[in-house]
Amino acid sequence: MMFSGASLRWLECLLLERFGYGFLLEQGTGCLKMSFPNSRKVMIFDVLQTAFHQSSSNFPCCSWDASVEGFSPPVVDNLPAPSVNELPVPLIELNENGANIHYDILGLTYWMLTRLEEVGRSDLDEHGRFPATSSHAYKHGYLERPIVDEWLHILGQVIQKVWPQIKLKEHEFSIKVSHDVDSPSLYAFKPWRHVLRAMAGHILKRRDVKAFCLAPYIKITSRKQLSKYDPHNTFEWLMDMSDKYNLKSAFYFICGHTSDIDGDYQLNHPIIRKLMKRISERGHEIGLHPSYGTYQASELIQSEANRLRHVMHEENITQEELGGRMHFLRWENPTTLQAWSDANMVYDTTLGYADRPGFRCGTCFEYPAYNPVAQQMLRIRIRPLIVMECTVIAKRYLGLGYSPEAENKFISLKNTCRQVGGCFTLLWHNSQFCNQADYEIYGQVVRP
Repeated sequence: MMFSGASLRWLECLLLERFGYGFLLEQGTGCLKMSFPNSRKVMIFDVLQTAFHQSSSNFPCCSWDASVEGFSPPVVDNLPAPSVNELPVPLIELNENGANIHYDILGLTYWMLTRLEEVGRSDLDEHGRFPATSSHAYKHGYLERPIVDEWLHILGQVIQKVWPQIKLKEHEFSIKVSHDVDSPSLYAFKPWRHVLRAMAGHILKRRDVKAFCLAPYIKITSRKQLSKYDPHNTFEWLMDMSDKYNLKSAFYFICGHTSDIDGDYQLNHPIIRKLMKRISERGHEIGLHPSYGTYQASELIQSEANRLRHVMHEENITQEELGGRMHFLRWENPTTLQAWSDANMVYDTTLGYADRPGFRCGTCFEYPAYNPVAQQMLRIRIRPLIVMECTVIAKRYLGLGYSPEAENKFISLKNTCRQVGGCFTLLWHNSQFCNQADYEIYGQVVRP
């Protein structure tokens, strides 16, 4: 048995969300059957892949030309097809009883969306993260392709041929922007010795008289609220941009301290409370950004989530949902996700890679989470992260800087999400507007 009963029910939920109809899945001998209530026809997936039920990145990848068999791919003709075996021709055969599909589309969906590939891995980076460069997607050149969405698009066309009476659910492209508040102020929460050290660097190393003078001014004038001259105080501008394009900005606050890498502010500080209140009043979102050392500690994530809820309650801030993202994108499967679910969070939007942009989960659609180790559907939802600003710009990652190539990378990923009718999720830190180019690129990227 490759699929458990729980995983089949989870896949049925995914199909219902994606297509708008309830299909039934049943595992047979060496195959998976997909049926529709009150219909005798059935779709049979008769080449199941054991690789899709293992934590591994070391198996081949084929390619399938959808247009050759009369199907319309949403992105380009050739679909990546991770597979231990060569693909048969034809890949999809229609018959009077339904269809035979000789590729494990639902196995691929399960493997990618549950991130089973990452369970128990030891090839991690210095922050304990599974890097893009270790993934099957990166090794075989499809990381910037939403292959789950592409294959489900093909599956939808097969469904319409087998059950022509069905009108599948239509999806509209959307954009979600979020901002990890690692540093709400450049100087307000730093001790004076750090401010003085920064001033010395401004005048002695960079000969920047303006920055030298601004540092103490920002520190002195930030006792009750953030200074308008603070380069990290981009909150009003970010909300203005979201309002302009009918978007909602989500600001994720650090609510604990487990490492020197965490933020230098406290959630209880009057400035932070006032900022959160302002964000809420303007109709934008507040969320959780668990501290650096929490990703393997369920009780710490729950404690920091409760701390955020408490402050929001005291400030009379109400939201329909509370979600967020792990600090430094630290995420261990299934430990971190289970912790988010246990803390009664609505969504987790950690799942993007730090070192490369693209589709870590193979999709740009939000979906219900599943614990592949416990074989249990979770209450929380996964909102995949497609790209973080420093992943594209910073030298330590892709290193494209402030160039036309960097802007094109953002736009290309956004357009790919548009082609499959999904959601383009962008992380841009409030503190990462270092020059005019940041503002200009951001403005182009969030434009619908």
